[in-house]
Amino acid sequence: MKTTAWKQLTAPLFEPYARYQHADILHAIRLGIAIILALLVNIISGFPHGEWTTITVFIILGLLQFQGAIYTKAKERVLGTLLGIVAAIGIIGFSRSVGTWLWIDFAIIGIFSGIIGYMAIRNLGYTGLLTGITMLMIVSELGHSSIGQDGMYRALNILLGTGVAVAATLILPLKSTLMWRFLLASNLESCSHLYAGVGDHIDSADEEVDDSVQNMNPVAFTVSGIPVDKTLVTELQQINKRLLAVRPHIAATASESGIKKEKLETIQRMHRNIIGTIDLLLTAAPRLANISIDDDNHVLLIHYQHELTQAMQHIAAVLRSPNDEVFRPITRIAVSEYPSVQQLAFEWQGYFWLTQTLQTQLQQLSDLLQMTKPKWFASSGISYQRREQRRIKEQGHETDLHL
Repeated sequence: MKTTAWKQLTAPLFEPYARYQHADILHAIRLGIAIILALLVNIISGFPHGEWTTITVFIILGLLQFQGAIYTKAKERVLGTLLGIVAAIGIIGFSRSVGTWLWIDFAIIGIFSGIIGYMAIRNLGYTGLLTGITMLMIVSELGHSSIGQDGMYRALNILLGTGVAVAATLILPLKSTLMWRFLLASNLESCSHLYAGVGDHIDSADEEVDDSVQNMNPVAFTVSGIPVDKTLVTELQQINKRLLAVRPHIAATASESGIKKEKLETIQRMHRNIIGTIDLLLTAAPRLANISIDDDNHVLLIHYQHELTQAMQHIAAVLRSPNDEVFRPITRIAVSEYPSVQQLAFEWQGYFWLTQTLQTQLQQLSDLLQMTKPKWFASSGISYQRREQRRIKEQGHETDLHL
């Protein structure tokens, strides 16, 4: 019991999936540690305006949890600060060479600011913004004996704070690639439960209608006057929240893994389409409660239900923990082998068409994930890869995933 409790307590330190489940808490802990480290750096360096070290740490880590996004922000901040220092030194050098003509200084600062602002809007973005801010911090004291000194210290503290923030990401690292995988895996697993629930709802809809009418069952509500299981809709809402949560990870995952952003966008679009199809199936299910279906097509329905549910769970399992298995082909069931489907009521034909659409979408997603598997596995971190390979070998399997 003690061993199990200890493993659960320390799991976020070693297991990426446990880290994903507690990402918000771990992010808060890491930010607190980073601020303490920044304060220690201030004491050791003794530079004036040390508050900029802690401010920088908070700016970089405050709203960013994952390494890909943090490294991008840190790179932009370092580059912007260095460019700002260069621009400021150029202005100060020119000012000293031409004397104390203040209006010339103002004109040059205005021209530089305009150019930097233009470049920030065009392509520099946050880097351009930091360039202008750093330049102005340094040149703001033009005309004073301590020209630019305070601004330079602020710039140095920004660089120190950026270094501390980047170093802090090595404490309980949260990689966007892993978060992207785990969010997608969680959604596919939830989609499998939702799809299984849709099938169960078809079989039990008659009883639910009677119960909800007679007992005013609070678990059911109506769509177009037809009862729907509220728990299924609640689960769909959670799925949609995770779908939105994937979006911020796409650019960082592309940076970490080397997978083209367009490919990740295609996976995201397929992810969204699968959810949309299951949503349509959920909407269609209650309308089938009182529409008859023959035994052969009922067997086809059950076969689809089993195969597609298993397929989603399998894709989710491989995403979470790659092993020697590939993303296997989705069921090869073809409605054309069941000609009696054409004789069914229109509602049932529509339901089978949606099911075929889901089958195609899952196959396309499976193919895309299999194609990109080596890259997203490799970018998940060396320690993660070694642990996965060790686990696979302990199970007596071979793997085509190599360090």
